[in-house]
Amino acid sequence: MTLFAILTLFPEPLEAYASEGILRVAQEKGKVRIQCIDFRDFTRDRHRSVDDRPFGGGPGMLLRPEPIAEAVEWLEARHGRFRRIALCPGGRPFHQRMSEELVHEERILLLCGRYEGFDARLLEELAFEELSVGDYVLAGGEIAALAVTEAVARLLPGVLGDERSAAEDSFGASGDLDCPHYTRPRVWRGREVPSVLLSGDHAAIERWRRQTARARTARTRPDLPHTEVAAPGAPPKPHTSGPERPAG
Repeated sequence: MTLFAILTLFPEPLEAYASEGILRVAQEKGKVRIQCIDFRDFTRDRHRSVDDRPFGGGPGMLLRPEPIAEAVEWLEARHGRFRRIALCPGGRPFHQRMSEELVHEERILLLCGRYEGFDARLLEELAFEELSVGDYVLAGGEIAALAVTEAVARLLPGVLGDERSAAEDSFGASGDLDCPHYTRPRVWRGREVPSVLLSGDHAAIERWRRQTARARTARTRPDLPHTEVAAPGAPPKPHTSGPERPAG
């Protein structure tokens, strides 16, 4: 079982989301445990303050290090050392390969920022990794923490109904985006399902799926490792090296 501990000022919406969908399934199957901790509970003043003005001036407020550090130490005294991750826009990009890496962790701590961010000494003292889910700024790290939790949880064996799903999804084993998919009706508003999908020829269907996935990747995500689109019936060509980017 993987334990996810999410440090946040807003545990209720996280708990509500975690009680539905794939995260509910993962918890019911005993694959993950999700614990949301309000680090305001670790304050010591009567106002339960977690933020203060930044030294040197400037807009906004910063999260103070003391309550967060005490929350981390309280958690680790009970469960052992966590992989410590702070969600913030200045972190390295999160991507599918990192999800595959985190699957092997027993304990993952996700720290959600607010306001103007963290006191830098906190991240240094507790050796937090900084992680970003994209090149944009959110009001806090809660949505990012849920994204990381779900991306990792669905890769755990037994969570998905079909074990092939994770490997065949976007950014899966091939590194490409997923191919287009179709269901009933066969014709909708004059648009027909591609005839190859109705042919019963499984080899031809697999070739079509590989080729359309590569074409889609080249068209919409040229920043991903490039795969040249093969001619119909030709064997797949390997990826060349390229930069890793966030999953978007």
